[in-house]
Amino acid sequence: MPDRVTEAISKQEDSSEILVKIIQLLVVTIFGILYLVTPKTDANTQFSPVPYAILSYLAINLLMLFWALKRSLPNLAVYASIIFDTALLMILIWSFHIQYEQPPSFYLKAPTLLYIFIFIALRALRFQARFVVAAGLAAAVGWSLMILYVVSVDPGNNMITRNYVEYMTSNSILLGAEFDKIISMLFVTGILALALNRAHNLLVSAVTEQTAAQDLSRFFDGAVATKIRDADHRIAPGEGINREASVLNVDIRAFTIMAAKMDPGEVMHILAEYQKRIVPLIQKHGGTIDKFMGDGIMATFGATNPSQTYAADALRALDDIVADLKSWEADPDLSILCPLHVNLAIATGPVTFGAVGDEHRLEYTVIGAAVNLSAKLEKFNKVLKTCAIVDKTSFDTATAQGYIPSTQPKIISHSVDGTAEKHELCILY
Repeated sequence: MPDRVTEAISKQEDSSEILVKIIQLLVVTIFGILYLVTPKTDANTQFSPVPYAILSYLAINLLMLFWALKRSLPNLAVYASIIFDTALLMILIWSFHIQYEQPPSFYLKAPTLLYIFIFIALRALRFQARFVVAAGLAAAVGWSLMILYVVSVDPGNNMITRNYVEYMTSNSILLGAEFDKIISMLFVTGILALALNRAHNLLVSAVTEQTAAQDLSRFFDGAVATKIRDADHRIAPGEGINREASVLNVDIRAFTIMAAKMDPGEVMHILAEYQKRIVPLIQKHGGTIDKFMGDGIMATFGATNPSQTYAADALRALDDIVADLKSWEADPDLSILCPLHVNLAIATGPVTFGAVGDEHRLEYTVIGAAVNLSAKLEKFNKVLKTCAIVDKTSFDTATAQGYIPSTQPKIISHSVDGTAEKHELCILY
């Protein structure tokens, strides 16, 4: 896996270990509360290990939680925590026969053993089957040692019986019942480990795809990335839809000539800063970046997602960009562009939005007369010595959609290079 994917999974596991510790603290808190409210025995004994065990468990888990919050826990620390959890629980159960002055077989019937399944299940949060297996094996070994202690502590009376009723009503031992507990531990461990192994594979796949999607989304406009991600079916070339939209083109006049005399790294830095200023202004008004063409930017309004104010949004974005140009002189990264001219143009009309390419390389784009006219109008700024022009269709549609111009535009009728007929144009700036 790529290092960044491994790092992402590692972060997930680190957060899971923190969650494990928090749940363990919750478990020990509940156990402590139950101990406090449970009526105590009248057994005449000075030994009561439960409070010490609870406090020890609380202290160790607080320490481990602090460690997990500060840095990633190494695997060795996780294994040590598993062994500690199991050992402490077994010692606690073992102490019951001393605390209550009963034979050792007494503790084999303690319901406290059920907590071991919580400890096994907790390890599933790490999405690594080996920790679940370690917890399950520790539990099985621990309980086996508990059984071994019972049958060997008094060789003259090992308390073993084959009578189930006697087992249930006395301190006798039914080995089959104890083996059932161990088998249950191992089966639960095996099932969880198998499920976790499958889940881990899905996690790796999901994180890999999520990381790839996040990286790829940087190469698409957010609206386009969302459309690709939320598509109900696999997108195929040739799919398209007709919509009314406005097309905005932005370009830096004579930038290519300037760039030829500059260091390539400096050129890319200036372009990045320029795009960093322009793109948010376009997206602020619902525009979608269709493509970057060197120092040129083409954006659409109402093509990717239908809009009732596409033309008004486009002209508001144009106004914001023009207003922002005035602050470039104070920007050390963009002041070099101030002697040049940033030209803008908008055209509005029916467009086709869809996927072009082949099965191996697709691109979402817009096609239509408005797309071509916007590009030609942007270049026509040089002829008119203007900064921003739009066709009258765009201006009329925008005002009908609620756009209020800061000043009334100059309207001219003029032929545009590359088009056959004259166009009514609105000179905004």
